[in-house]
Amino acid sequence: MDDEDVANRKVSFRKCLEHLSGAGKAIGVLTSGGDAQGMNAAVRAVVRMGIYVGAKVYFIYEGYQGMVDGGRNIVEASWESVSSILQVGGTIIGSARCKAFRTREGRLRAAHNLVQRGITNLCVIGGDGSLTGANIFRKEWSGLLEELAQNGEIDKEQVQKHAYLNVVGMVGSIDNDFCGTDMTIGTDSALHRIIEVVDAIMTTAQSHQRTFVLEVMGRHCGYLALVSALACGADWVFLPESPPEEGWQENMCIKLSENRARKKRLNIIIVAEGAIDTQNKPITSEQIKELVVKQLGYDTRVTILGHVQRGGTPSAFDRILASRMGVEAVVALLQATPETPACVVSLSGNQAVRLPLVECVQMTQDVQRAMDERRFKDAVRLRGRSFESNLNTYKRLAIKLPDDQIVKSNCTVAIINVGAPAAGMNAAVRSAVRVGISDGHKMLAIYDGFEGFAKGQIKEIGWGDVGGWTGQGGSILGTKRTLPGKSLEDIAIQMRKHSINALLIIGGFEAYLGLLELSAARDKYEELCVPMVMVPATVSNNVPGSDFSIGADTALNTITDTCDRIKQSASGTKRRVFIIETMGGYCGYLANMGGLAAGADAAYIFEEPFDIRDLQSNVEHLTEKMKTTIQRGLVLRNESCSENYTTDFIYQLYSEEGKGVFDCRKNVLGHMQQGGAPSPFDRNFGTKISARAMQWISTKLKEAPGKGRRFMSDDSICVLGISKRNLLFQPVAQLRQETDFEHRIPKEQWWLKLRPLMKILAKYKASYEVSDSNQLEPMPHRGHEEPAAI
Repeated sequence: MDDEDVANRKVSFRKCLEHLSGAGKAIGVLTSGGDAQGMNAAVRAVVRMGIYVGAKVYFIYEGYQGMVDGGRNIVEASWESVSSILQVGGTIIGSARCKAFRTREGRLRAAHNLVQRGITNLCVIGGDGSLTGANIFRKEWSGLLEELAQNGEIDKEQVQKHAYLNVVGMVGSIDNDFCGTDMTIGTDSALHRIIEVVDAIMTTAQSHQRTFVLEVMGRHCGYLALVSALACGADWVFLPESPPEEGWQENMCIKLSENRARKKRLNIIIVAEGAIDTQNKPITSEQIKELVVKQLGYDTRVTILGHVQRGGTPSAFDRILASRMGVEAVVALLQATPETPACVVSLSGNQAVRLPLVECVQMTQDVQRAMDERRFKDAVRLRGRSFESNLNTYKRLAIKLPDDQIVKSNCTVAIINVGAPAAGMNAAVRSAVRVGISDGHKMLAIYDGFEGFAKGQIKEIGWGDVGGWTGQGGSILGTKRTLPGKSLEDIAIQMRKHSINALLIIGGFEAYLGLLELSAARDKYEELCVPMVMVPATVSNNVPGSDFSIGADTALNTITDTCDRIKQSASGTKRRVFIIETMGGYCGYLANMGGLAAGADAAYIFEEPFDIRDLQSNVEHLTEKMKTTIQRGLVLRNESCSENYTTDFIYQLYSEEGKGVFDCRKNVLGHMQQGGAPSPFDRNFGTKISARAMQWISTKLKEAPGKGRRFMSDDSICVLGISKRNLLFQPVAQLRQETDFEHRIPKEQWWLKLRPLMKILAKYKASYEVSDSNQLEPMPHRGHEEPAAI
């Protein structure tokens, strides 16, 4: 990107916000209902964005109860009052159930308390009950003010001045039980807690050949149970929306004993707390334990996770989601008119959208109605694209049909890992192997990348061989950065020798380059004329054709966790600035998003050129910051952001310029970003995207009228990735035009539009590009394009 592009981008950002002014406006922010990790990040974003545009922002403590009680429960917030809360779980402004607000009398008191402070914009962070209450309040607002005027509590002028109330909601719920958004704030963090426990349990269960029954939250929604079952390869899962069929007791015991017969040393059964059978009768974890002990005699234990799932530090995903939603909510409030209906700020794919609150709540209630009426297929459908896709994928991966029931395709599909290791690669391999076997293919594993391919390091891989792979970091198949170019003839020989009919490549930019080389060699080697698809897996998140790569989320959590610890050490010493170097090559994704998740003061990236004046400006900014109560700084630097402004140079510059005001420390995170157990997001993403890649391969192979069919067209060699809201197969030949090969990055990167958001929240002057559509969108309905929900 040249200087002119950068200048144009800055101008367009300025235009986006110049018509939005919060001057003279007051915004109230409250958290209501059950707490969820990430609520504090949302509160921080609302406060800072509100102050940034010139509005007054008020904390409403203890949810609706604080609004009804008034007094010290409604307090003006300052920039510093939301410092150091990003990494804190729960909600610093408190949450409470409130019976009084359900009565008109309670809402009358609440309206009086808001009018006294001039608050006519309300940002509510909570579940469907909290948002429904906010909408009722909004509808009654003018009537409540008239009544207050009649009672002599406010005057006519106040009635006119505060004539209407704007309401914007954000969904904070660990259950992900709200229709209209792919993810609610808190869900990803709750999954982190569950997976941490599952990983710990699996080691002890294997030692003793035990069966564990794990109960997770979800009284009315089985999302946590379903995704954690998918992420750990559980043997069986119980959900409220999809009860087991009649005779499940016998089927489950058969499944458990078959797995033991395959030398699996442990069984994991996951139960949502609201699990029911087809007659709507509860299925409890104790019931399941008694059944397993009685029928199979297995040593069985029950673990109930309870409120552990609500606690702990929010994940990087939740911090970024909540920050984006919080900023978007303020923009929505400033753009609202008296005619604008209450809306919910939601996530669709990787885009922030606004949906009508009433319709979202209605659909959420329709799910419960369908379950009550035992219309379980409708309940699953109403839960949305993400839920249904997860359920179908789980069923395919968990239950293997007997060999004599699988229709053989007489095709052989090979899987290879290429490039640097990325957490989640093994989950992707497991998923591909099992879907391939279900589709009747013979599955081959290629070891040690293209180097191993050329040498013939190829073995058949079976259903049981990939058991327990989802939680393993790195690459069990082994991976190398070597490209196929010099070994094309040897690779073609191996393709012919093993009769390989299709190839699935899981890897990063080297895998993409390798795919291009294989594509170019098709004219010379007919063995390469088979369907080939690549699934992006790299911590750098720099593969063209996909907004996300497997492994990037795990790396982002590593960076965020490290920054949290570093900030904690800095808060003890005071007046200290830390400079952290992240991986990513020329791609600034990790530095930028890590900066957003950790609350950094600056993040230097290659995509946004900077010079000595920018560095000087950052030093001055930190010098001013040291005069406040927030006496610490955090600066992230992408490893290849500048040839000359190295980490050492920036460290020395900051140290020199900050003398007498702050001291400086540096930290290079290095390869720890590639290691560790994969995050729930990466396990789930790897599992689902790889399953979809195998389905594509199976469809292509069915199109072939015989084994001799040669695939020469561009659409038979693709990259599968998330693009905005959809999963897309894009021909690698087409992606060539969209690639900056010199710097190994896509020419267009979606996350750059979030860059100003980090600056605004760090108190820099920047302009934020508001959501792709400023209008309310209709509730999503099923289209022909494939949804990209995680």
